[in-house]
Amino acid sequence: MALPAKPVCESAINDQTAIVFPNDINVIGTLYGGRAMEMADEVAAIVAKRHSGVTCVTLGIDSVRFLAPARHGDILIFKAAVNRVWRTSMEVGMKILADDFHTMQRKHIVSAYFTFVGVDANMKPVELPQVIPQTDEEKRRFEQADERRKARMAVAR
Repeated sequence: MALPAKPVCESAINDQTAIVFPNDINVIGTLYGGRAMEMADEVAAIVAKRHSGVTCVTLGIDSVRFLAPARHGDILIFKAAVNRVWRTSMEVGMKILADDFHTMQRKHIVSAYFTFVGVDANMKPVELPQVIPQTDEEKRRFEQADERRKARMAVAR
């Protein structure tokens, strides 16, 4: 039985924020990349759960790009949305922006793609509701997600 499809906007997060604290920074005063990815994984998991209604586990993260540093006090802004759903897995695109503590200038600091699998109580994959891309941007991301998946599958063979 096919589950009802949902539009991207129903589960997207566009303004989840966090502040960079002293425990988040490395010896050169910038945000640890691993800490950025930990926060991003949490936000992406929320998007996956909102979309699917089931427990979703991270299968992989790819095309991670650290584009600029964030520093102590900077305000991080997370933007995440379901790009595409296959039968039991989905891709969530992630963008992290940072507002500079002193100047409030905004910069793009991280981009990544998270693959999640929906699972039941026994950790067995379950069918997920499809996503409906509505805007031109969502449609572009929908098509590109399939290209990335094909590339991942080719490498996995």
